[in-house]
Formats: sequence, structure tokens, C-alpha cells
Amino acid sequence: MEQINAVGRRKSSVARVYLTEGTGKIVINKRELEQYFPSGILQYVVKQPLQLLGVEGKYDIKVNLDGGGFTGQSQALRMAIARALVKINADDKKALKAQGFLTRDSREVERKKPGQPKARRRFQFSKR
Repeated sequence: MEQINAVGRRKSSVARVYLTEGTGKIVINKRELEQYFPSGILQYVVKQPLQLLGVEGKYDIKVNLDGGGFTGQSQALRMAIARALVKINADDKKALKAQGFLTRDSREVERKKPGQPKARRRFQFSKR
């Protein structure tokens, strides 16, 4: 099997994934998964597509993560892994799509407007 690459995005995070056959090692920006995401919840989010298909120890995953915070990065990585798994076996697409791993969450932060403290918050109105 050759190297398969895919991209996942969430908020301002971009995850580029390179999947090869191996022992289940996940390396993010030259660091181990446990080192990059110390939180167990975020590690679980990243591994969800692999657990769903039962291929946890089958592939080595090399990741370039850029932008955003840790939650957005973990969800972008989940999407990228799911997309790469679909490239390997198209039959898995139905199961991954049903769980929502292939759907791009397009919500972005709304920009701050001038003359206001935040995007929608206004300064207190005073009649007199």
C-alpha cells in the first residue's frame, strides 16, 4: 500500500494526514499523539473513525496540524483520518458519514464590528 493523504478542516484548523500501513502509530507535528493531545477526550476524538471501523492498529498516521485551538485541531484531524480511510476502502463511507465524521462543520468566528465591544454585543444604551 502506498501513502494516502487527506485534508480535514474545522474552524481555523487544518490537518494534513499521511496514512501508511503500519502498527497504529500516530505522529502529530513530530510528536506522539499522547504528547500532543494530553487530554484523553481529545485522543478519543482523534481515534473515533479508526475505532468505528476496527482498524486501530493497522495504519501509521503522520499529521501536519496548523492553526486554531486544540478542540478544532482534534476535530479537523478526525475528519482527515476519516477521509483517508474512505480513500482506502470506499465501502466504509456509509458508516463514517452516518457518524458525521465526513461532514465539514463550516461555522467560523464572526468578525468584530467597529463601534461595538464584540461581534454582536453593543455598548449599553443611555437615553439621557
